[in-house]
Amino acid sequence: MVQLNELDEIRLNAYENTKIYKERNKAWHDRKIIPRDFAAGDKVLLFNSRLKLFPGKLKSRWSGPFTITEVRPYGAVVLEENGRKFTVNGQRLKPYFTDAKPEEGTNIPLSEPDPA
Repeated sequence: MVQLNELDEIRLNAYENTKIYKERNKAWHDRKIIPRDFAAGDKVLLFNSRLKLFPGKLKSRWSGPFTITEVRPYGAVVLEENGRKFTVNGQRLKPYFTDAKPEEGTNIPLSEPDPA
């Protein structure tokens, strides 16, 4: 009878330990999620997660730019490209900035450097 009681205690301790582990794991995962706020009309780039299987040496994993047509609850976003609409997770997106202009005097010469 004592062994059965000990077995029940061990089982309850195991349940408690797994519950603590899951709570810690969820807290760690939730800390890694980056809050992103998108609005309809924004331009974004889409992360291609399938490229990890067959990576090109210098191939970018980001495709786009796409235009956001609708932001749905729970992080879902509807994208449009050339009249084609599809829904993706908002965590796979990053903003696309088009107003980036190089500043004056930042040109890099493509000729051979002068020997000094």
